[in-house]
Amino acid sequence: MTDAILFAGSFDPATLGHLDLVERALRLAPRVVVGVALHADKKTLFPVEERIELLKRSTKHLKGVEVVRIDGLVVDAAKRLGLRVLVRGVRGGADFDFEVAMGRTNAELSPGLETILLAPAPRFAHVSSTLVRQIALAGGDASPFVPPAVAEALKKFQQHGKS
Repeated sequence: MTDAILFAGSFDPATLGHLDLVERALRLAPRVVVGVALHADKKTLFPVEERIELLKRSTKHLKGVEVVRIDGLVVDAAKRLGLRVLVRGVRGGADFDFEVAMGRTNAELSPGLETILLAPAPRFAHVSSTLVRQIALAGGDASPFVPPAVAEALKKFQQHGKS
């Protein structure tokens, strides 16, 4: 058992599947650090600061969760934060193949860094941030797939064209 786990991603936006993984990671460690990654070359729906705030609001009911910004490589952030375990979600075979390769790469870059792969609960297996963004950009209601704070932000985005 470890004392803390890092769950990193872009979370653009955070979904109920992400929250499911945070809750399940809390069963493996008393502390989960949710790292919101900034990818300078990736176009996002919400700026990183808003994604952090939305995750804080969405996880405030969970004891032991901390939300931080990650600039650069996740392995470097894990080192800075003193964390040796990453958790990643895998919805299917394509995710599994990608995450296994990423886990091996991370272990090469930072020996001793372990990656735990978790499959989401079946009701969230089809939910992705990409799906939620597509629904929102097409004017649809993505609220069944996201926490209430994110649903509010998506409605605001749809009404005003920005977050």
